[in-house]
Amino acid sequence: MSQNIHYQGEPGAYSHLACSTFFPDRIPIPCQSFAAAFAAVRNNPDDLAMIPVDNSVAGRVSDIYHLLPEGGLSIIGEHYLPVHHNLWGIPGATQADIKIARSHPMALGQVRRRLVSWDIQPKADSDTAGAARRVSERGDKTVGAVASALAGKIYGLDLLAKNIEDADHNTTRFLVLAARGGVVPALGSPVVTSFVFRVRSVPSALYKALGGFASNGINITKLESYMVGGSFTAAQFYMDVEAHPDSEAMCHAMDELKFFSEEIIVLGTYPADSVRSQSR
Repeated sequence: MSQNIHYQGEPGAYSHLACSTFFPDRIPIPCQSFAAAFAAVRNNPDDLAMIPVDNSVAGRVSDIYHLLPEGGLSIIGEHYLPVHHNLWGIPGATQADIKIARSHPMALGQVRRRLVSWDIQPKADSDTAGAARRVSERGDKTVGAVASALAGKIYGLDLLAKNIEDADHNTTRFLVLAARGGVVPALGSPVVTSFVFRVRSVPSALYKALGGFASNGINITKLESYMVGGSFTAAQFYMDVEAHPDSEAMCHAMDELKFFSEEIIVLGTYPADSVRSQSR
């Protein structure tokens, strides 16, 4: 029996497209929120979730960094999806008819210059696919949607302009989450280890905590901070490093991190997507 993979958004969302692209044998299941996707996997341990964390144009998906250490799931993989936005209208509409384009604010930010050049007003919606569905339901020739090819197909819209993203490199990174930790690749394989930590409240604690990664030659590919516990003084950090947890260098670096940190939560070690090596 096929297993499910859960994503946030409506059918036709870019997360739906990512699930279908990278896990064609699993059944994609839409969820109203990221938290609901996490809960679905916790309740069905054979299922997976696919969650966006970063976009090369719009930056991080901030909600995820609070959910990851609390959600009870492990990261078992990553995938990079090139994002190609399209302008859709109801059947019979033309690009010249469109006065308003509806979409998620992040998607609208990625096509901002193109819409300005066409004198089309952006209007924020809760979801790219949801915007496409509402455009289809309302039947207004002057209102279009910025959404994926999958969304346009699902909701029976006409393609008015293809690949309208402002940047050719527009790419979203997705994490694959499971209720059980994945099999850690063999030592020597290209991997990413992700974790969150909170440093001690002492001068230069972050500088000293990260020093072990520099001195042991470990590449830090992502470091994000965010506030926790309603305090303006307590920051938690999310970090991705290109290192295997069993390597001598990583063991030394983590020992130093532990010395200067109050808490470390390892979220997973998983195969590095080939995009990482191609971008060097």
